[in-house]
Amino acid sequence: MKRGKKEEDAAADGDNDTGSASAKKTKKAKEPEAPIMYDDPPDKMTSKDGREANMKITSWNVDGLRAWVKKKGLDWVREEAPDVLCLQETKCAEKSLPADITSMPEYPHKYWSASDEKEGYSGVAMLCKTEPLKVTYGIGNEEHDKEGRVITAEFPNFFLVTAYVPNSGRGLVRLDYRKTWDVDFRAYLSELDMQKPLVLCGDLNVAHQEIDLKNPKGNKKNAGFTPEEREGFGQLLESGFIDSFRELYPEQANAYTFWTYMMNSRGKNVGWRLDYFVLSSSLLPGLCDSKIRNKALGSDHCPITLHIAV
Repeated sequence: MKRGKKEEDAAADGDNDTGSASAKKTKKAKEPEAPIMYDDPPDKMTSKDGREANMKITSWNVDGLRAWVKKKGLDWVREEAPDVLCLQETKCAEKSLPADITSMPEYPHKYWSASDEKEGYSGVAMLCKTEPLKVTYGIGNEEHDKEGRVITAEFPNFFLVTAYVPNSGRGLVRLDYRKTWDVDFRAYLSELDMQKPLVLCGDLNVAHQEIDLKNPKGNKKNAGFTPEEREGFGQLLESGFIDSFRELYPEQANAYTFWTYMMNSRGKNVGWRLDYFVLSSSLLPGLCDSKIRNKALGSDHCPITLHIAV
């Protein structure tokens, strides 16, 4: 998510948590409610059809790659040790990438995409232990591809797409553009899916259902939870794709991947689930687990990890 949204949401997200000063004075004896946190359960490594996971993918919106590296994000990555690491909102041109990440021997195959027009804006990356058959950038649409938002890697049994979906912005100034993006991106994914199944991961900048954010009532007119954005994501699922986390944990509340830096939102777990692993429905039998690593710090998003048998 971009700054404008974080600032705008802070007030809405805080509405139900702070209360008025006068209310606090009149209810001195009442203790504040303890935040309800989410505990990531032990990883499940076997799929519904009995196969062992043979692919581990991690996705993380790092909110600035250089700052994230300084905050020891790579230490966590080495501990997690995914087969593929996908990053969003890198905000870093390839010429400015820190050596700490460009020289990582664990991932000899690294791919970067940055905004053509704005330095320090958007950007995605994909780091792989094994070399993909093919890697492409963007979705074949000049209007969308200049912002460096998509990398697609083809592996023998599936495509992996990492995306940083456009934010509708403060005052929803980019909502019309976002709606166009949703249609075009869905068409791109559906075309890939006709060739072989795919895994989509990244910051999709939408909380799909009310269960996917702390304060749905206060955010219905805010970027990330408008009816149009939610409908766009719903149409993607209707096109033959699966939200892996909700597939496995349909009733799990308080599981978020983004918290604004303001008002101690992360400490109070006032957040949004904006980061996803979306799978072609044909990959569902091999789904083992979809994890939210909410203890990992270094960004205003936390990483997510997929275990799958492919």
